[in-house]
Amino acid sequence: MAILIPNSQARRIFLERQGLSQPPGRALDKAGLLNLIHEIGFVQVDSIATVERAHHMILFSRNQTYRREHLKTLLEKDRELFEHWTHDASILPSAFFRYWKHRFRRREPIIAERWKKWQGEDFNSAFEDTYRHIAEGGAIMSRDMKVENHKSGGWWNWHPNKTALEYYWHIGKLAIAGRVNFQKIYDLTERVIPARHYEPEVSHQEFIDWACRSALKRLGFATSGEIAAFWDLVTPQEAKDWVHAHRDELDEVLVEPVNGGKPRPSFAFTGFPENLGDIPEPPARVRVLSPFDPLLRDRDRAERLFGFFYRIEVFVPEPKREYGYYVFPLIEGDRMIGRIDMKADRKSGTLDVKRLWLEKGVRPSTGRLEKLEAELLRVARFASVEKVSFLDGWRPD
Repeated sequence: MAILIPNSQARRIFLERQGLSQPPGRALDKAGLLNLIHEIGFVQVDSIATVERAHHMILFSRNQTYRREHLKTLLEKDRELFEHWTHDASILPSAFFRYWKHRFRRREPIIAERWKKWQGEDFNSAFEDTYRHIAEGGAIMSRDMKVENHKSGGWWNWHPNKTALEYYWHIGKLAIAGRVNFQKIYDLTERVIPARHYEPEVSHQEFIDWACRSALKRLGFATSGEIAAFWDLVTPQEAKDWVHAHRDELDEVLVEPVNGGKPRPSFAFTGFPENLGDIPEPPARVRVLSPFDPLLRDRDRAERLFGFFYRIEVFVPEPKREYGYYVFPLIEGDRMIGRIDMKADRKSGTLDVKRLWLEKGVRPSTGRLEKLEAELLRVARFASVEKVSFLDGWRPD
């Protein structure tokens, strides 16, 4: 018989699996940061810095003693983290690199064919020269590759060497050795990833098992489709086959959605939820999440569990936006309570709050607004501005 998981319990399990149940003020050193990223799986990277870049905001929301220099050291000196793709560009533990080799092999023919259509039959004419340049001369940035008579036209009109750099990165022959002003520095992968992570090989069966098992661990409970989507490493059919092959290790569970309705059939490891150990009650404080927070990456799952419909409107024409260009979700305890439009103005030294939207049924009580203001002060300090400025019309009626 399937185990019924009440919505309140499901929310707390998922929050705990995603690193949002521990007190965000506990001390976090470099080793603790590496462990945190390992536990949640990945941290998405994005260049938009309305307040702070996505990867920093994701980590700060989980631990507000997080230090950016620890992340930089783990990426660029210790090499215990690397950058590559899940469903989007992400920071990952280098211990996972051996599994990403299978992604590289799968993606190479697909990317080659796609880029041939994009750049033309001779799209790879500059590739060998670019690779040799790095092999012999060391790490470079795309701006170091000068191409005569090339007119820039955005990412869709990259010069051939830029195309080569991205192509070799996507198929695993180059890696990101660091960044300068968020611009990638490319080098040979074997010079970036430590040998203990670069050299090991795993079989196809081991790869499928790890991808599915590790995804389910970080989700707590999931359908086969959600398992496949977590890393975007395996196909939905491969995840479905893995579930079928490991039914002796799995329990069927029924996950109750937030607003009633039919529970969603899912799977969890046998002994669920007791095998997860103590699930702490999430901190009662209000916290700001990144629009790219892994808690919300699967928008449908977030809507089922939290009743929170969220879409990033960066690419939506301004007249058609419901909220704003880059609006931050708000969580209080285990409840998504709203979203906030704000921007760090470093010239004036202020975190400018433009607008607050609270979810239906969430009251702008004095206590809640005080908790929000306390969080905004913490975010302001993290963004290296001095104070919070509430602009006219910021508060809902």
